[in-house]
Amino acid sequence: MGKMSHFNAALAGKITSMVGTMWCAYIFAAIALVSLPGAIKSGDTIIIVAWIAQTFLQLVLLSIIMVGQTVQSESMEQKINETHTASLGEFELAKESRTIATQELKELKKISSEVHQLLRELESKIKSS
Repeated sequence: MGKMSHFNAALAGKITSMVGTMWCAYIFAAIALVSLPGAIKSGDTIIIVAWIAQTFLQLVLLSIIMVGQTVQSESMEQKINETHTASLGEFELAKESRTIATQELKELKKISSEVHQLLRELESKIKSS
């Protein structure tokens, strides 16, 4: 990334973080309200609707939407982290279960071998009697 690209990315990040605050929404609302008396005095419905849609909503909602997206993003990140932690816990339990199952299988093989040995000895005794 070149110096200019790096500068542009840093500047864009800084502006985005400043605009995406409720304080910025309050400032934008105050700025928009400066022109409200003029829109009302005109008495023209189109000018009043245009003030609401183009001035107030565009200025104020921009910041509010950015704040909302940040809140939703943080909530989603928290859910992802919780799911990841739970998955790691389940993985550890599965590893422990596998270790226990492997140990039990070894013990069963040993017991099976001992039983086979006893059966051979018993068979041998029966044949020799």
